[in-house]
Amino acid sequence: MAAAGFFSNTKYSDCLTLVGISICTAIVCEAISYLLIYRTTSYKSLKSTIDKASKKLEIMKTQEPVPSVLTKKSKTKKIDRVETSLKESTRDLSLFKFKSGFVVAVVLFMVFGFLNSVFEGKVVAKLPFVPFRLVQKMSHRGLPGDDMTDCSMAFLYFLCSISIRTNLQKFLGFSPPRGSAGAGLFPMPDPKTN
Repeated sequence: MAAAGFFSNTKYSDCLTLVGISICTAIVCEAISYLLIYRTTSYKSLKSTIDKASKKLEIMKTQEPVPSVLTKKSKTKKIDRVETSLKESTRDLSLFKFKSGFVVAVVLFMVFGFLNSVFEGKVVAKLPFVPFRLVQKMSHRGLPGDDMTDCSMAFLYFLCSISIRTNLQKFLGFSPPRGSAGAGLFPMPDPKTN
């Protein structure tokens, strides 16, 4: 009980409360993702398919080229097949994660609404610099006054959520497979098709 009293009287209590809630929210969101995605056999098979295809593609691209024109064409076709397979598997994985993403988004919106009502108009942190004009709109959102070094709940929660959840995913081993980096529902266009 004494620790709770000390915590509420400290200078940084709002900031620490917000960081603690961000950590708890990240843990809840990862638990939801685990239940809906990571423990299923279809996720595990898609992830292993992506890992195998990306390793195979990496090996094929690093092998020394053969001077023969015929073998060069066949190697290019094989690489294209593996890349196509990798893109399809990555797309399937992204679609598979979509249902969990929806549930996690609902949880995050609920927590954000709760925090917005609790910390409305309160300065939760002080920035050591004046942010860019574009960032000021979010960092000073809903705060009275003209001191742009004041930090609102929305900005701090946004930064905490992104950094904590990403690091938690890496720690738990739930980060995306290495072959799917940068690919998703809207991947970069293939320069070979143009």
